[in-house]
Amino acid sequence: MDQTDIAVIGAGVIGLAVARELAQRGREVILIEAASAIGTGISSRNSEVVHAGLYYPSGSLKAQLCVRGRALLYRYCEARGIAHRRCGKLVVATRHEDLQRLEALAADGAANGVDDLRLLDRAEALAFEPALHVQAALLSPSSGIVDSHALMTSLLADAEAGGATLALASPVTGGTRDGCGWRLRIGSEGFELGARYVVNATGLFAGRVAQSLGVPTPALRYARGHYFSLAGRAPFSRLIYPLPVDGGLGVHLTLDLGGQARFGPDVQWLPDADPAALQYTVNPALGAAFEAEVRHYWPALPPGVLQPAYSGIRPKLSGPGEPAADFVIDAPAPGLVQLLGIESPGLTAALAIAEVAAARLLLDE
Repeated sequence: MDQTDIAVIGAGVIGLAVARELAQRGREVILIEAASAIGTGISSRNSEVVHAGLYYPSGSLKAQLCVRGRALLYRYCEARGIAHRRCGKLVVATRHEDLQRLEALAADGAANGVDDLRLLDRAEALAFEPALHVQAALLSPSSGIVDSHALMTSLLADAEAGGATLALASPVTGGTRDGCGWRLRIGSEGFELGARYVVNATGLFAGRVAQSLGVPTPALRYARGHYFSLAGRAPFSRLIYPLPVDGGLGVHLTLDLGGQARFGPDVQWLPDADPAALQYTVNPALGAAFEAEVRHYWPALPPGVLQPAYSGIRPKLSGPGEPAADFVIDAPAPGLVQLLGIESPGLTAALAIAEVAAARLLLDE
């Protein structure tokens, strides 16, 4: 049986960041990924937005790690030459009755340490984005976008430079505590790997992996979000967000680094299911509902210009109508740290999550 110091399971942006953090601390790391490439799951099916830290309860892990992670991420992208842009974001209130919610969101952001927020009246908001229909808006200058694939490639390069090894097409099918470490079963051939420490960073599959290791874990819920792209150019230079909705942040407008606009995600709760069987199709018939949502803040959206793009699925620790759950970074068994419910703002918070996960893993040393 091969042996390693630390096995990080899952090579999405979180697993990559954790492997990098541990390798740079001088640890021997094997990064184990079930797919044939890195970042093919949640990490490749999101808005690529760098969040400021507005939406999360003060003191929560989401709030703390989003604010810390944003600073780390921008610094990392600048140092590594990873494409990104601090384009800013407007969160808009399109009705007078929503003004109090907008003010509460600004207060939440300020409590979380987001110190550059600015409430705008209608005239000020239109001076920034004349095509908007808006009663007021909250300007977040430090929100932005990032090339998530270039980010993941760079994180992997850093991890490998620190001595980490990547094992692709290697699904973890089970494991047991073995003396002072873990014995992991990998693939269908019965290969075993011994590891002193294990990190479960498998996103949608975190519950299944935890169960295969014999660790009790809260049930994950799944919510699919669809995205539609815009045929042509949008008359906006910033991200445009409505106020949050149950389970998500509303159908918002994001821009890629080339200036192309896309809209989404919506929130479609899925029945409890095998995460490997979840589907990523986008029904073109959803376009009408997307148009209606977008016209709340962009009434001049031409008809028929939204095209199905892609969808993503979030692992959630809360269900419909329930308060949004916080990230869970826990140590349910000796030598094991698992990351549960790592949805938005996971991409923004990845480097900060890695710091916390590494510190928790090595707490007793």
